Amino acid sequence: MPAQDAPATKRPDRAQHHVFVINNFRTESGVTLPQARVVYGTYGHLNAARDNAILLPSHYMANHHGYEWLIGPGKALDTAKVFLVATELFGNGKSSSPSNTPEPYHGPRFPVMTIRDNVEAVHQLLGQGLKITHLKAIIGFSMGAQQAFQWAVSYPRFADRLVATSGTAKTYPHGVVRLEGQIAALTADAAFNNGDYTAPPTKGLEAFAMVWTGWLYSQEWWRRELWRAGAKPGTTFEQVLHEYRTNFIPGADANDLILQMRTWERHDVGATPAFGGNVEKALRSIQVPILYMPSETDLYFPLTDARYEAAFIPGVVLKPIPSLWGHTAGAAPNPADAKFLNDNIRSFLAAKGR
Repeated sequence: MPAQDAPATKRPDRAQHHVFVINNFRTESGVTLPQARVVYGTYGHLNAARDNAILLPSHYMANHHGYEWLIGPGKALDTAKVFLVATELFGNGKSSSPSNTPEPYHGPRFPVMTIRDNVEAVHQLLGQGLKITHLKAIIGFSMGAQQAFQWAVSYPRFADRLVATSGTAKTYPHGVVRLEGQIAALTADAAFNNGDYTAPPTKGLEAFAMVWTGWLYSQEWWRRELWRAGAKPGTTFEQVLHEYRTNFIPGADANDLILQMRTWERHDVGATPAFGGNVEKALRSIQVPILYMPSETDLYFPLTDARYEAAFIPGVVLKPIPSLWGHTAGAAPNPADAKFLNDNIRSFLAAKGR
């Protein structure tokens, strides 16, 4: 089905909201969803040649506004020149998700979606919905970086360049352990009821939030109390923890949270057909330049994992982000990180050749 457009906004650096619907979408798990919805936002204007588009795939539980640290006057992405498509992952509560899909796939019966499922859906959105057959770039943070790597393997010449911040081409066993710990905290609440809850499992959601918070920033970030940078004067550490515990992802549905964690866990470009589970072979197949920007203090996607992967990617530019902000450094949580990211991404996109 064609994209459904919202009324146009006046400023090209502000998103227009859209929905793309795919009928009978077959997932990697073998389940066919009668309708799969992909919510997305666009910025700027697609030119007549349809060759000025950049894809911004979303991260964990995010909406299509998640890359506005890159968009607008003085930033890396000038919407007077490029057309931006910011897509939302399955399971975020707006695109097709456990919480918004009718039976027989409601709640815990929603199929596990892979990063490849998300890439395939967006490939249909671009080709069928927007008539875009080539991209100037794909830029992704976290689970968005996972999608960027998958695009590079599944569709090796679809984009001219790729940028991956705070995310790897595979979720390694330690990352699975982390995510399983967060799932265990959430589902330990008796109110969860195997996913068939009648009211939010509040205790489980709060336990999930506290486990997640412990991994979000670096230990040094906590020692230096860098949370004070965005806090009101007089805010206490106890108040900060309470906010994380009770308002971590406002309004998030428990089954949606778990679905996206399962998507995250299963990510492996080596599992792409033709690579036989060999992540190194898949990485060697990448044909376009990639700017790979891990955070030096990321506890989700450690710098050592990025260095391991970069050794197999032809022509990769490995540029660690010098930040104490842990995983969040890849999404510009402070002015220094925002400048570092925008400056390097702008230069990389402007470079000629490999």
